[in-house]
Amino acid sequence: MNQSDSEPLELSIVMPCLNEVETIAVCVEKAQRSLQSLKIAGEIVIADNGSDDGSQRLAANLGARVVHVSERGYGNALMGGIAAARGRFVIMGDADDSYDFSRLEPFVEKLREGYDLVMGNRFRGGIKKGAMPPLHRYLGNPVLTGIGRLFFGSPCGDFHCGLRGFSREAILTLDLRTTGMEFASEMVVKAALRGLRITEVPTTLSPDGRSRPPHLRSWRDGWRHLRFLLLYSPRWLFWYPGLALMLAGLCAGIWLLPGPRTIGGVTFDVHTLLYAAMAIVIGFQSALFAVFTKTFAVSEGLLPGDARLTGLSRQATLEAGLMAGAILFLTGLALTVYALGDWGERSFGDLDPRRTLRLVIPASATLVLGCQVILSSFFLNILHLKRR
Repeated sequence: MNQSDSEPLELSIVMPCLNEVETIAVCVEKAQRSLQSLKIAGEIVIADNGSDDGSQRLAANLGARVVHVSERGYGNALMGGIAAARGRFVIMGDADDSYDFSRLEPFVEKLREGYDLVMGNRFRGGIKKGAMPPLHRYLGNPVLTGIGRLFFGSPCGDFHCGLRGFSREAILTLDLRTTGMEFASEMVVKAALRGLRITEVPTTLSPDGRSRPPHLRSWRDGWRHLRFLLLYSPRWLFWYPGLALMLAGLCAGIWLLPGPRTIGGVTFDVHTLLYAAMAIVIGFQSALFAVFTKTFAVSEGLLPGDARLTGLSRQATLEAGLMAGAILFLTGLALTVYALGDWGERSFGDLDPRRTLRLVIPASATLVLGCQVILSSFFLNILHLKRR
């Protein structure tokens, strides 16, 4: 039941639309039946993203409110529709008739209970034959959902269900920015990181009613979702791999410093020691990237504040970083001088690489780490500068 613009609404049903003339009418009619059966003050908002097949006119004739969004992209269309919505709650879903807008009662009930985000779960509600490609059903969605649950502690079992309801006010506070298909991931990720109340309800997925191919491109959009999840989790992208690499390199280096080691007839010597030193340096750089990324993301409002990062920032002052870097650099310099002295004892003639490199490799690695710490300390303090 639509009301005048001056009257408050409880629910806005928002559908992004790009050339959906074959299915837009049935979606609007189902949504209207839902509003009538629920006896809820609501509206249907069509966020049109540049249709040229008459979808907008058809939707408007059926009583929906059409909002024109000129910037192309799934995320842009939805952000435009959500911004224009007048309801306290919003339920969004695709306009391809794959979701049943006539069965929205579970979403409304959970929203009225106080949940900020109510996700549909197609794996619990049922996926009809031909509704989801096997690649999406058995690989794409389970893998991306698993990554999302692991990285961000999300309770969702279907990370990419397009039918979802939310408190408009709560979602607007998330400052969603992605313009494409990864918008769906951004909403769930930021909701989990900000501590919003999230739940799921079963929903059914049906084959869409269009004769044309869908806008979704499996590998391209799957990679965009995965890329987004990685970029929003510096811990899993940089910190954990960096720590693992440093630990592996350190253990291998300590094991090889005394001399060659043989396992199963294979001898590991200074060549492996060199790779161990490289692993330490690269791992340390990766860990630094995690700190830089998290610091920047928090300062720009992309990620919520982190008490551990705040505590680290208070201790890792510029002076402390310079001191630590200087100690590492001087240690490397001392090892270098010792190696030169050892060479001098041999009248600067031929050297045994196995002996010399056991001094030179740790010296070089420590010099590099010292320089990294000094330069990174300056850069980290630049990131902490207050900006208007």
